Amino acid sequence: MLEKAGSQSGGSPEASGVTVSDIQELIRRKEEIEAQIKANYEVLESQKGIGMNEPLVDCEGYPRADVDLYQVRTARHNIVCLQNDHKAVMKQVEDALHQLHAHDKEKQARDLAEAHREALSRGQSQGLSPPQAFAKVNSVSPGSPASIAGLQVDDEILEFGSVNTQNFQSLQNIGSVVQHSEGKPLNVTVMRRGEKHQLRLVPTRWAGKGLLGCSIIPLQR
Repeated sequence: MLEKAGSQSGGSPEASGVTVSDIQELIRRKEEIEAQIKANYEVLESQKGIGMNEPLVDCEGYPRADVDLYQVRTARHNIVCLQNDHKAVMKQVEDALHQLHAHDKEKQARDLAEAHREALSRGQSQGLSPPQAFAKVNSVSPGSPASIAGLQVDDEILEFGSVNTQNFQSLQNIGSVVQHSEGKPLNVTVMRRGEKHQLRLVPTRWAGKGLLGCSIIPLQR
């Protein structure tokens, strides 16, 4: 019994290879040791209910005749050894759980870093592509807010306030932004003869029609 218990207190699993099955095996070993401890306590209980600390000699100093001294000494010795084995295997379980959780956290961190790198790579890749225009300036009236802002015929619009190629659906998107921005500056980005230009357009009531004084038509995407 002692040799079996002693063999169960071997080294803990390697930190780099702890698995759930390793922990399950450690728990099985723990339960087996606990069963052996219980069995040895039952041996003591069968000997007049003697425990781990009761004296084995009578009041005159002679060995007690009412118990099997060999069984009691053997059971006590087994219990001490098995309790040491139990303590050791419990430490192994604790270490293995910590290692398994640490491995999971490292994996989560690696996955998160990889996802971040992929997102960054996609963003850089998209950044290398020229932005797509979604509309074009068809006409500009002299003296209009559009003319004052610097808009020119054939300017291709990349951004008009909050409207861009990702969310543009129809000219109504631009109309809505203009109506809600009367008197407020709008950032407008246009492509003109292969060069990008940033303009500041303020929708304003003027002598002509509308708040811009220009005509914009959608581009086929």
